[in-house]
Amino acid sequence: MTTKMEDFNIPSLIQKKRDGAEFGKDEIQYFVQLIKNGEIQECQIGALLMAIYMKGMSLAETLSLTGEMMTSGEMMQWPEEWCSSVVDKHSTGGVGDKVSLPLAPALAAAGCKVPMISGRGLGHTGGTLDKLESVPGFNVDQTSEQMVDILKTVGCCIVGQTESLVPVDRILYKMRDVTSTVESLPLITSSIMSKKGAESLSALVLDVKYGSAAICKTRESARTLARSLIQTGTCLGIHTRAVLSKMDSPIGQKIGNSLEVIESLECLKGRGPADLRELVECLGGILIWMCEKADSFEKGRKIIQTVLDNGSALQKFQDMMKAQGVTPEHANTLCQTENYFKVFKPSKCKEELHTTQEGIVNEIYAMPIAEVLRELGAGRTKTDDPINYSVGAELLITVGERVTKGTPWVRIHHDAQKLTEAQKSLLQTALSIGDRPVSADNRISEIMIPDSISWSELNGDLDSNRNYIKQNNLV
Repeated sequence: MTTKMEDFNIPSLIQKKRDGAEFGKDEIQYFVQLIKNGEIQECQIGALLMAIYMKGMSLAETLSLTGEMMTSGEMMQWPEEWCSSVVDKHSTGGVGDKVSLPLAPALAAAGCKVPMISGRGLGHTGGTLDKLESVPGFNVDQTSEQMVDILKTVGCCIVGQTESLVPVDRILYKMRDVTSTVESLPLITSSIMSKKGAESLSALVLDVKYGSAAICKTRESARTLARSLIQTGTCLGIHTRAVLSKMDSPIGQKIGNSLEVIESLECLKGRGPADLRELVECLGGILIWMCEKADSFEKGRKIIQTVLDNGSALQKFQDMMKAQGVTPEHANTLCQTENYFKVFKPSKCKEELHTTQEGIVNEIYAMPIAEVLRELGAGRTKTDDPINYSVGAELLITVGERVTKGTPWVRIHHDAQKLTEAQKSLLQTALSIGDRPVSADNRISEIMIPDSISWSELNGDLDSNRNYIKQNNLV
């Protein structure tokens, strides 16, 4: 007996998931269509999201939800000759995470096409779009046609999600935030992978972070999320890999929007902090290997090293800025000189904090720094909060360094009259000094590849799953 859409209703779906039962594909399609058409109450969306948060979803349900969300709007279309070289990267978020800024132009310099659709910061994590918008004139709002033109001439663009791309995700993302269901594994997976699927990628690498300043607090929870993302991406026909990377301390030495652009430029000039370079080389090397521009990961990594050192990645970043609205004068100043604050607006005040004891720097924790910078205006609590691009922090010491009492360890850029005592106290908790020698660990702890997934594992009936995937253009 065939079930029709009119046989469903939202209260029964809420009850079904509340009681731990599994949705069929047609029920998920019904739910997504109601959201797309504006035919469902917000309280019902919230109730269903909470039921999913509490009871979870199977791989089959997650795949169905992702596919329906992905096809709820526009699907990106690329020239046929690009079919094996359209790549992207996604990070689950952290502090000082500026990796996309040097990675996209490095990949373009290596011959890839990179339509990087990024997001804004919320909470303690910074947003790639906010960083780029600290550059005067940089326009992250590009149409699909404009993206194709930029990829033809430059090879990479970094843009925001268009109104027509995965519209259901924008609604669910907002609702997840206000219903405390952000951490749901199937909802995270469907949100990330529906957008990446709509980009029509040939290869995707995921940077899944874990630690005190990450959404995943443990390596095992990061591995679980990475496995869900890889399985879903693979079932959608996207060549998908993931790395697990540590997020206890900030990436690099600079945190805050314009300061992170400056540090990204330093990386593109063959300089910059070692941990940022490590992430760019590793993620880029994996993508180069995945789209068969190198026959091994190590060879792919060497290609990224070369384009960072010879200036070709820097040239791509300069070209991308101009293509996205930055004046040639500003783009040239940023890329060909070190007069960064000729372009960026400097903060009104700079305050340094000093060490309170002698010893060896064991750790610099990211969360206290991020919380203070958000208070000062570098981040947002609500999606419509304004951003102060000049607010940020510079770390003046590194893990493993021996310091004396009174050594300056951080410089805060801000526009307040001065830091409050509470802010200073919180910042000091970020610094851990001990007696034993330590060295900075590598950021990346694991590279994950797809498990072998049989179609029968997805939802029982092999032919039904194959037909569903093909009919909905999910492979």
